Amino acid sequence: MVDRVYFDWNATAPLRPEARAAVDAALDLVGNPSSVHAEGRAARQVLEKARESVAALVGGDPRCVTFTSGGTEANVLALGPGNGGRDRLLVSAIEHPSVLAGGCFAAEVVEQIPVTTGGIVDLVVLERRLAALAAEGRAPLVSLMLANNETGVVQPVAQAAGIVHRAGGVLHVDAVQAAGRIPIDINALGADLLTLSGHKIGAPKGVGALIRRHRDQAIGPLITGGGQETRLRAGTENVAGIAGFGAAAAAAAEDLVQGFAHITALRDGIEHYLSRVFRDVTIFGATSKRIPNTTLFALPGVKAETAVIALDLAGVAVSSGAACSSGKVAPSHVLAAMGVPPELARGALRLSLGATTTEADVESFQNAWNKVLRSLLKGSRNIAA
Repeated sequence: MVDRVYFDWNATAPLRPEARAAVDAALDLVGNPSSVHAEGRAARQVLEKARESVAALVGGDPRCVTFTSGGTEANVLALGPGNGGRDRLLVSAIEHPSVLAGGCFAAEVVEQIPVTTGGIVDLVVLERRLAALAAEGRAPLVSLMLANNETGVVQPVAQAAGIVHRAGGVLHVDAVQAAGRIPIDINALGADLLTLSGHKIGAPKGVGALIRRHRDQAIGPLITGGGQETRLRAGTENVAGIAGFGAAAAAAAEDLVQGFAHITALRDGIEHYLSRVFRDVTIFGATSKRIPNTTLFALPGVKAETAVIALDLAGVAVSSGAACSSGKVAPSHVLAAMGVPPELARGALRLSLGATTTEADVESFQNAWNKVLRSLLKGSRNIAA
C-alpha cells in the first residue's frame, strides 16, 4: 500500500486527537442541553465550555457565539433576515459561493467589489461605492473574507472595517480559512459578524459558528422553532460536534502560540522548487500577504483535473483551483476575478499544508510531481532541469 501524503488541509483538516476525545466523551452524555435535570446540565456544561473556547480563538464574547451546522450556514445566517433593514449587500468578487449567492438578499441588490491582480479587494472601489450608497441614504451590509481559500491571500479587513463603519454599514467577515492559521481578534478587525467552520481546524465536519462582536448586533434566525442558541438557531444542539469544535479551537489557539514558521518554510520550499525546476510556473498571490500554509500554482499546458488524478494515483492528495458543479469543470471565479486567463486558470493546483506536514511529505510531493509532470509535459521546454 502506498503511503499517502495529504496536502488538502484547506478542504478539511484531519481530526485532532483532542477533538476525537471530546467527541467520544460527549457521546456518552445522555442529557439534552435544554433540560434542567443533572443530565441536561452536564450536556449544557460541555456546550458552554466549547462556546468559551471558540470565542477565545477569535477574541470574542462567548455570549455572542451561535453554533451552526458549518461555515456555509453561518455565512447565510449573517446574510439572513433581521439584518437591520439593510437592503444592499456588497461582497468581494473572490468570496465563498455561500456568500456570493447573497443569502436572503435578492440577486439584484448584491454587488461585487473587484480585486487586484494580487487577489486583494479594491478598497478604493469599495469606499467609492459605499459613499454613493450613503448619498442615497443606504447603509449596506458588506461581506469580506479574511483569507481566500484558494490563494491564501489575506484581505485588509481592518482597513475595510473603517471604511464600512464610516459609511454606516455593517461588516461580515468569513474567517473560515484564516482561523487557526493566523491570529484573529474580532475587535481589532472591526468585524461585526464573523464566521468559523470546525472541520477547517481539526474538529468534526458539520459544525460551525457565527460570532457577533456585540450582543445587540441585529440578526434573525434562519431556523425557527425552539429557543436554542438564544433563539438564533432552533433545534437541539449537536453536542458531540460542538464539543469537538471547542477542543479543536483550544488546540488551534495553542498552535498559534507556537507559531507557523515551520509550515511557512515548507510552503516556501515547495514554491522555490517549482520555480527552479519548471519554467513559466505561476504562483498566484505570491506578492501578497498570505496565510502560511497555502500555495496555488499553475503550469501552461497542464490540466488541473489530469494532474490531480495522476498525483492521487501517486499517493499525493491535492486539490484543483477549478470549481466543479454537476460534472462540469470551470475556471476558478477567484482567478477570473484576478484577471488570470482561463486557459491558465484551468491548470491551477492548490497545496495546503498543516501542523503535521513534514519535510518528508514535501519531498514525496516533489518526487511525485516531477514524475507526473515529466510525463504530462514530455518533450516540453517548460521543464528547466
